[in-house]
Amino acid sequence: MLKHGEFLFTSESVSEGHPDKVADRISDTVLDAYLTADPEARVACETLVTTNRVILAGEVRGPASVTSEGLIEAAREAIRDIGYDQPGFSWKNAEISNYLHAQSADIAVGVDSAGEKDEGAGDQGIMFGFATNETETLMPAPLFYSHKILETMRDLRRAGDARASGLQPDAKSQVTLRYIDGKPVGATSVVISTQHDEGMSQKALREELREIVAGVLPAGWVPPEDGFYVNPTGIFVIGGPDGDAGLTGRKIIVDTYGGAAPHGGGAFSGKDPTKVDRSAAYACRYLAKNVVAAGLADRCTLQISYAIGVSHPLSVYVDLDGTGKDVDETKLGQVLREIMNLSPRGIRQHLRLNRPIYTETSAYGHFGRKPDDNRDTFPWERTDLVDALRGAFNR
Repeated sequence: MLKHGEFLFTSESVSEGHPDKVADRISDTVLDAYLTADPEARVACETLVTTNRVILAGEVRGPASVTSEGLIEAAREAIRDIGYDQPGFSWKNAEISNYLHAQSADIAVGVDSAGEKDEGAGDQGIMFGFATNETETLMPAPLFYSHKILETMRDLRRAGDARASGLQPDAKSQVTLRYIDGKPVGATSVVISTQHDEGMSQKALREELREIVAGVLPAGWVPPEDGFYVNPTGIFVIGGPDGDAGLTGRKIIVDTYGGAAPHGGGAFSGKDPTKVDRSAAYACRYLAKNVVAAGLADRCTLQISYAIGVSHPLSVYVDLDGTGKDVDETKLGQVLREIMNLSPRGIRQHLRLNRPIYTETSAYGHFGRKPDDNRDTFPWERTDLVDALRGAFNR
C-alpha cells in the first residue's frame, strides 16, 4: 500500500507482443476454446514460446470436440492477431507442440461437487484485491498510464497510423509518478523499450513515442527530456519470442496492481474459474472496487484465503489504509461476505465466469478494464454492489 506524504512510485507494463504475454494469450486462447465447447471444462494450460516454437502443457478435462489440431490452429491465429510474422517467430510456420493431458483424478475428487459436498477450491492460496480513487478506473495511476501508453501504441500500430510507423509488437513501458499527500501530481520519468523496424532511427522513434506519451498523460505531466528514456540499450530489432523465451504467468504484477498492492502469488492465464487463483482474485477486485466506488474509503485492500477442496473461504481481511469514511473494517468484512457468496461456485455464478471471456484479459491488465455490456466481459469491474454497500452503512 502507498504511504502518505511526498514520494515517487513506479509501475511497468508489457505489451501483447512481449514473450510472456504471447504465452499468456495462447494459454487463455486454449481456455476459451474449452469453455466455448463446455462451460464446465477444467483447464490449467501452461505455454512456452521461444524462437519459432510454441509448447503447450498442462491438465484439461473437456469434450472430445476440442481437438489437438484445433488448439494448435487457435494458437497460430493468436500469434497472427498479435502481429508476429517475423523470421524468428511467425504465425505461418512456428512449430507448435501440444502436451496437454487429462486432469488428475485426485484433484477432480477434491474440487468436484458430489452428494452433500459443494464444489471445493481448486487449490489452497491467498488472493488480494485493491482499488484506489486516484484514477477514474479506480486503479493505481502509475500502472494505469503504463498500460495506456502501450495500448495506444498497439492501436496505432494495428491501424497502420503514421504516428506509430516502424513499431513492432514487443514493447515495455514504465512510469514513475510523484505523489504529494497520497495523490499523484506528475511524472518524473517514463521509460519505453519497443521493438522496431530495422533501420529506423532512434531520433524518429523517440519523436513518435514522445507524441504518444503526451497524448496519454494529463496536461503538464510529461517529464523533461532527461526523464524520458527510449530503448536505453539502443537498437531493439530482434524481439518477441525470438529475442527471449516467454512463459505463462510471469507478469503477475503487471496483470494486477503494478506493485501498489499485495499479490498472493498465483497467476491467472490458462486457468479455468474453478481455480481460485483466478476467480477469487477477480472477486477481491470486484469487492474492493465497489467499496471505493460507494465512497466508503479512498483505498481498499482485500484478502481472501482458501484450502483445496474446501468450499468456504478460510478468512476475509479488509484494510482501508486509514482512508475509511467512518467505516468499521471488521463490519465491512462481514458485510462483504453477506452480499456475495465467496465459495468457488458462488463467485463463478455471481460474476458469470464460466464463459469464454479470457483472451482479452491476457494483456494490459486484468483490472481497470471497461466492462462491455453487449459481450458481458470484465464483469468484476462492474460497480453494481454500491447501493447494497451504502445501505449497509446507512449512506
